[in-house]
Amino acid sequence: MTTRVSPESFATWAQACTEALGAARAEIDALNVFPVPDGDTGTNVYVTFESALQAISPPAAGVPLASIVKEYVDAVLLGARGNSGVIMAQLLRASLPLVAEGDEDPVDVARVADAMSAAAKAAYAAVGHPVEGTILTVACRAAEAGQEAVGRGADLGELVRATAAAARDALVHTPEQLDRLAQAGVVDAGGRALVVVLDTTERLITGRFVPASEPVVVAPPLPRDEVHGLQPDGPSYEVMYLLEADDAVIPSLRERLDPLGDSLVVVGGERLWNVHVHVDDVGAAIEAGIDAGRPYRISVTHFAEMARAQASTDGTRAVVAVAAGAGLASLFSEAGAVVVSTSVGEPLAVSAVLDTILDCGADDVVVLPNSRDFRVVCDAAAAQAREAGVHATVIPSWTQVQGLAAVAVHDPSHPFDDDVVAMTSAARGTQHGAITVATESGMTMAGPCLVGDVLGVVDAEFSIIGHEQADVARLVLDRLVSGSAELVTLVTGDGLDDEVVPSLERWLRARRPDVELIVYDGGQTRYPLLLAVE
Repeated sequence: MTTRVSPESFATWAQACTEALGAARAEIDALNVFPVPDGDTGTNVYVTFESALQAISPPAAGVPLASIVKEYVDAVLLGARGNSGVIMAQLLRASLPLVAEGDEDPVDVARVADAMSAAAKAAYAAVGHPVEGTILTVACRAAEAGQEAVGRGADLGELVRATAAAARDALVHTPEQLDRLAQAGVVDAGGRALVVVLDTTERLITGRFVPASEPVVVAPPLPRDEVHGLQPDGPSYEVMYLLEADDAVIPSLRERLDPLGDSLVVVGGERLWNVHVHVDDVGAAIEAGIDAGRPYRISVTHFAEMARAQASTDGTRAVVAVAAGAGLASLFSEAGAVVVSTSVGEPLAVSAVLDTILDCGADDVVVLPNSRDFRVVCDAAAAQAREAGVHATVIPSWTQVQGLAAVAVHDPSHPFDDDVVAMTSAARGTQHGAITVATESGMTMAGPCLVGDVLGVVDAEFSIIGHEQADVARLVLDRLVSGSAELVTLVTGDGLDDEVVPSLERWLRARRPDVELIVYDGGQTRYPLLLAVE
């Protein structure tokens, strides 16, 4: 088997892993009993991968693979959450740059095996006190299997099959190595997340479907309530922060943090580090970072408060959506969102979003930017809201129709993290397009255009040039509708020709009568029609 890693194939792998982790998130959360039974390992690893995927989506044309991988591993370090998320970030940072070397040539199987070995070694080194029966064990056994496969003269397909199979086998045996797992009757949650990534890699390279393994259950000698309770003698707080510091000071930082608590993980390099530790003395952990360099994005979680929050649904929640048209504003309002109104092409003030978040009076707020242009503004507003005590999270909805898909699945009765994951998945799973009219001549991805030409947008790229709105809209819809399509949403705006919607209805009924069609009046400017396919 001959395989070359390209920017496109790497982006496909990154997205597939993120989607697979999203699908397994609830299962992995349920397995989470070590080091702290806080039920968030699946969510943390998913969010870690999701943040890295956002950094490279879509991959810019002409950018070398090494640059894309560098953006990805930097983003995975910045976005890593929780103990397993930070360890997973280290595995990726230590392996992916090595795999990406020589991207013009077929992948060197021995280099892949060496990358996995380097990743396992780096992960062990990053953890203050490595414990067997965890993600570290699974990574080590997968790496050993990779080296054994190379010794047998394996090709790439055989290598990934061997490593994934070894990881699954190691996962099954984790309860034999860690009493906490055996008592709870589960396998290690972080190890399960790594198995998901390796299984997904195997599927992409070999085409073999690997079904999800059943959680291992053994007879727990302790009552489950006791197993899942927080340890009375364990640290009370999880402290995480990013750190700008010289690499040379990290060993001394580890020495200062180690006696403060447990679950110490420090990953990174080249003056950028992600620090994770469980402690009782929060101030001492942060002071150690200040003495070492510049800590920022400091996060402190009180385990007892988190457990109470997970057990309670009394917290208030709101959705804030940026709407680029009167009709769209009405749609978001009818769906229960609080709207920040704007127009296409107009600037959006951070204060407008922040004031709306704070005026909601909610404890938890989900923010829908609904435009890539508003991403930075919404991120800044959410950060300031968090400083004011509001738990604000920005969903990656980069178009109005993705925002509509996200708000449609919003369920305030679900735990906050579950709600955020569902809304994120809905936004990312929505294929989107639009038509617009060129106001000046220029060059597009589809070629040169003249003033008055109708432009078809597919996934944020000008991909079609024509003269009639109905013709261009049909071509856009044809590219968006796949075999798995279930719903087409059309959002009409200013300047749409009368025959466009009836033309699309006839086209869809003739080709895909099984697909539902919904039409809304959005009232947006610049884009006479927005299209979404779910």
